[in-house]
Amino acid sequence: MDSELMQVSDEEPELLQEDSLTRRRRRRRKKAITSPSCASMDHITVEFILPTNSHGGSGPDSLQLEVAGNWTVEQVKAQVWLKAVTLNLSFDFYQRLSPDHCILLYQKKGTVCEIYDKHQVFQTLDCIRYWRALKKDVGRIQLVPCPQPSDESLQYQRDLNYLIGYDVTDVSNVHDDELEFTRRKLLTPRRIELLDRDPRLYSMDPWVTCKPLPKHLLSKVNNGHILLVIHMSTASQTIKVSINDTPSQVLMSFFTKTANKRALLGIPDNISESDFVLRVCGREEYLYGERPLQNFNWIRQCLKNGEEIHLVLTAPPDPAMDLVQREDWAQVDDCTGVAGTHEQLTIEEKDHERVFTISMWDCNRKFRVKVLGIDIPALPKVPELIVFIEASIFHGQQLLAQERTTSKSFSEEVLWNCWLEFNIKIKDLPKGARLNLQVICGKQQQPSNSKGGSFQNNHPASGSQEGKNKSRLLYYVNLLLVDHRSLLRQGEFILHMWKMPEKSDESSSSINADKLTSATNPDKASSMAVVILLDKYCYPVVLPKSRESVSAAKEAEGCDRGQREMPNHLKKQFEAIVGTDPLHPLSPEDKELLWHFRHECMRDPRAYPKLLSSVRWGKQEDVLATHRLLERSSAWDSSGLDVGLAMQLLDCHYSDAQVRSIAVRKLETLDDDDVLRYLLQLVQAVKFEPYHDSALVRFLLKRALRSKRIGHFLFWFLRSEIAQSKHYQQRYAVLLEAYLRGCGGDLLTDFQKQVEMTEALQKVTREMKATSADKYDVTAQVVFLLRQKLETLQSTGLPQSFRVPYDPGLKAGALLIEQCKVMASKKKPLWLQFRRADPTSRSKDPIGIIFKDGDDLRQDMLILQILLIMESIWEAESLDLCLLPYGCISTGNKIGMIEIVKDATTIANIQQSVVGSTGAFKDEILHQWLREKCVREDKFQQAVERFLLSCGGYCVATYVLGIGDRHNDNIMITESGNLFHIDFGHILGNYKSFMGISKEWVPFVLTPDFLFVMGTSGKKSSPHFQKFQDVCVKAYLALRHHTNLLIILFSMMLMTGMPQLTSKEDIEYIREALTVGRSEDEAQRHLLDQIEICREKGWMVQINWFVHLVLGIKQGVEKQST
Repeated sequence: MDSELMQVSDEEPELLQEDSLTRRRRRRRKKAITSPSCASMDHITVEFILPTNSHGGSGPDSLQLEVAGNWTVEQVKAQVWLKAVTLNLSFDFYQRLSPDHCILLYQKKGTVCEIYDKHQVFQTLDCIRYWRALKKDVGRIQLVPCPQPSDESLQYQRDLNYLIGYDVTDVSNVHDDELEFTRRKLLTPRRIELLDRDPRLYSMDPWVTCKPLPKHLLSKVNNGHILLVIHMSTASQTIKVSINDTPSQVLMSFFTKTANKRALLGIPDNISESDFVLRVCGREEYLYGERPLQNFNWIRQCLKNGEEIHLVLTAPPDPAMDLVQREDWAQVDDCTGVAGTHEQLTIEEKDHERVFTISMWDCNRKFRVKVLGIDIPALPKVPELIVFIEASIFHGQQLLAQERTTSKSFSEEVLWNCWLEFNIKIKDLPKGARLNLQVICGKQQQPSNSKGGSFQNNHPASGSQEGKNKSRLLYYVNLLLVDHRSLLRQGEFILHMWKMPEKSDESSSSINADKLTSATNPDKASSMAVVILLDKYCYPVVLPKSRESVSAAKEAEGCDRGQREMPNHLKKQFEAIVGTDPLHPLSPEDKELLWHFRHECMRDPRAYPKLLSSVRWGKQEDVLATHRLLERSSAWDSSGLDVGLAMQLLDCHYSDAQVRSIAVRKLETLDDDDVLRYLLQLVQAVKFEPYHDSALVRFLLKRALRSKRIGHFLFWFLRSEIAQSKHYQQRYAVLLEAYLRGCGGDLLTDFQKQVEMTEALQKVTREMKATSADKYDVTAQVVFLLRQKLETLQSTGLPQSFRVPYDPGLKAGALLIEQCKVMASKKKPLWLQFRRADPTSRSKDPIGIIFKDGDDLRQDMLILQILLIMESIWEAESLDLCLLPYGCISTGNKIGMIEIVKDATTIANIQQSVVGSTGAFKDEILHQWLREKCVREDKFQQAVERFLLSCGGYCVATYVLGIGDRHNDNIMITESGNLFHIDFGHILGNYKSFMGISKEWVPFVLTPDFLFVMGTSGKKSSPHFQKFQDVCVKAYLALRHHTNLLIILFSMMLMTGMPQLTSKEDIEYIREALTVGRSEDEAQRHLLDQIEICREKGWMVQINWFVHLVLGIKQGVEKQST
């Protein structure tokens, strides 16, 4: 292979070969070199302050150097070193050490910045722009020895790595420095955010919303006023305030009304309202800032649940608790990693002796790769296999070019030693293009075929039955052809490949996302390795950031072609294309029409995803034209916020940085409440970024550093992915480290306690599973053993209190060990009860948490999050459907926590408690149970109202989401009549079956006992049932108005590794359930028909529930995993 490398290295790349135009260019070059336009960038005078002191003077050595603008930073350092040696400055130092021993620093507005990227062209540095702005003739750069980390910073890094669950300093599994590069680059947005952060606001982090108060909540407000109970020490005072009052106005009212009661309330005379803030009793949640009370989420929650609002008067938290540890690193140059323009990099009209970097847009040859061979420690156990490599170039999901090797016999080492030339020129490779290499095997060809013949004919297009029978994908790996610095990859690469999982493997469900990763397999000892060679050039080849000028003729031609008035007969076709949902495929004719009238598309933001899907990303001219359109169009920024539209541009189909940046720019307008609502999808969208550093990553970092609540959930979402996805560990770890370095000491301590608690409980759960493996029942001895272990834990190492991961406003204290137990199911989850750590809590109920090990809770999290989004859609329509999206969070690899809803029980428990398993057939049992819990008639009527609203909400939600496996053990009800569903193991119509027969006989659960509570049975109606139907129709039609958003949210989760969500066919279910393409009247009729089906077949569900009770099956999610 070394000889091959030499051979390729010696080849003269086409772009440097002299052709027929060279002599003419050389004549023009002499003129160009001396032209004024080039002279300004030709040389830059810089004074370098050196790290030595040769003559024992008062200051360090210095020297001036005329730096060529097109030198790289590495060349500049070498020239400085050479001149220092020539001037005989500290001869031993410069002879003994290399330039890599030092870093380059400069001052900008009082901040020390590092020139970090050694490959960057000098004239593109930020410091050059800065000096020019100051009209400095001579810049100043200081060389200092590379700083060594202190013991304190090394320990700090170890602490961060523990919280992250990954060592971000480990570079053993990278083929470039992108990991370290991104760590350094993210320092800049972090510092900017920390400088702008209001310490007092950040320490209290009020949870507010900008949305207007829904009408159903406004109806619960008495003439625009509400009552607040404010506590101080052991006393309290109730005051009446306007919902438009701010917290500071509330404090003023309180102190005015209690002026004569200061002694009774224990308030000294020398303090005033400015010394206090309002905190929610029992929670780490503050009412602070200049927003009206009605905008605080806690106030809205109390109004919704009909609860009194209890606040405590307290001193504000100390902002010093959120101090951030000082960074050892200098801030990197703002332009680090940014390439120059084509005009700065081109070899056109330049003396080749003065060329140090080359523009990719000068490379007119086709891209090629030399496949040297593959090597694997152990062969698959299938006889007579042949193997070939399929090499594809992708941009997002768009295939730009594809080639494959001939087939060879499969052995531990297979050598091809052949070039694959692609039908795409180097100049047309876009940033984000990835070379996808796949090892594909098939059975030995028949002897009649020619020896060593290409396997191409035996590998039909993907999806054909013949291809599936004859070949199988075994291994895959990706290499980004343009790296994070915008440099074209060159030379040899040994890439450790990922194994394609078997369909039975749990990891197979995440393969769609995993196949996009540019990371290589960290398991080098046992993984397949492929060795490839890319063309080597004399200099770095750089993808320019832009062209400074485009020929006037070309620009005019493009404008004329793109700005033609669309004929009327095409406008309807255009509207039809734009109006289709995100799953609708575009035909080649559709794409041609959209591109031809691209200027028309740019005036309508709805057309952006369709237009950008029509761009030929493998054509440089089309990419540049698209970028110019995006830069000049104002329609996107001036249009209203459409979250679904913006998030569509962040899915796996769009890899272009400018496209993804405009989507993020739109999301910048989201308030914190909405960022939280979509955070799950945004974290998943990071997988679709080609590079670690991106606008989306910076957006998430910025918003997390502003809000502790967003930061808390970002921490757990990222940590969970780091634990579960080797393919994206590094990317998520870099983002999480950047956040942890800026979140402050108080949160770091909180995260430490939460992680310690999670690890301790995971250990106990695994020990309990080992004691009673494969048994569903739980004996008294098992419960006794659990309590013994928890007792030992509590006395030796558990944190005294910790924030509850699914609800950061709540702090849990000591375990109530006598109330803890092991639940009767295969995975043996722990039923845990904790004291409330906050002494101001008004509730005496413990905090109940189910701790699970062995189940992936991410699907449950997704469904619960979608339920929250549905609830916000309905609230905007003044519908309160009393959904109860309980707390649920994944905290690691198949571990997590679920909230225990207080005063709630399963329908199965209610049915069994009265007459045993035949309770499934007793229509009146649920009605009787509610009567017993709500003795007063007014309370009972409220419970019935809440029941029909919540039943309607969950009927519509479970139908639209295709939630299956619904039985009486995963439908629950609270004592106040709030129905809710749990355990979402089967979604989007992926229903359970028994002996090939579907167990789902009805569209959703509406059984005779539910109807009995609404005062109806059989075909009869009632006022309550009529209201139930009306509510269902309104809720259903409201969701239909947001079909695109729901489709996009699920599309973005396609690749997360959830067994029920792996293909676009899964999401087709939502289109059918929402009757896409039909009128509102047809949709309304459709839903009413579904309700009638449920009424007619309710007895079939009762039989199913009866069988469930007889068999004694518990915990639907556990059943799924058996």
